[in-house]
Amino acid sequence: MPELAGKTAVVTGASSGIGAAIADRLEAAGADVQRVSRRGPVALDVSDRAAVTAFLERLDRLDILVCAAGDNLPARRLEQLTGEAWDRLLGVNLTGAFNFVQAGLQKLRKAHGDVLLVASISGQWPDLSGPAYQASKAGLIGFARAAGLELRAEGVRFSVLNPGAVDTPIMDKRPSPPPPELRARMLRAAHVADAAIFMLGLPPEAWVPELTILPTRLQALGDTWSQPPPRSE
Repeated sequence: MPELAGKTAVVTGASSGIGAAIADRLEAAGADVQRVSRRGPVALDVSDRAAVTAFLERLDRLDILVCAAGDNLPARRLEQLTGEAWDRLLGVNLTGAFNFVQAGLQKLRKAHGDVLLVASISGQWPDLSGPAYQASKAGLIGFARAAGLELRAEGVRFSVLNPGAVDTPIMDKRPSPPPPELRARMLRAAHVADAAIFMLGLPPEAWVPELTILPTRLQALGDTWSQPPPRSE
């Protein structure tokens, strides 16, 4: 995709799942991708503001920022949440994105760049992913909307991508991990990456502020846990 070739991209959460799939697609499109995760190649904790700032200061430019780092935990019900668990989930899922945007904003302005935040339909509709997770994803959606409003005149596009259920390692952190037959009906990380590349590859005159992508056979909005109803013959 010529719109992406030669651009410098930073992708967080890039060691697995959606982040890794988006990084792969960006590289295939000719972008120079910096893969950030706790396990490398660029190893850092997105909630460590000083480390994030030091990393981005070393880059000559920043055209694309994809914030896909996210986490959840099995003990996610409100009565189970501790203050430490709340702080950790919000720190990774929401504050981590802010840290990267804040530290990279001047470079993004100079490049008329793109910021893509990977949120979730959990940020829009009630489900059983837990109050901390849902609050963090709703925060990403609000952050993208407000930042996009402020910076659109400067040519910086803020977009948010809201996937439904995706078969990635985070599914193993559900209180009861979904069985294989249910996971087979979920989206794949590559499906979400396709949507991300579409959004990032648009010409500067076009902008998709928000996009929701759901698994066709599994999920209606707000129903991320149940099996689909049987087909009538």
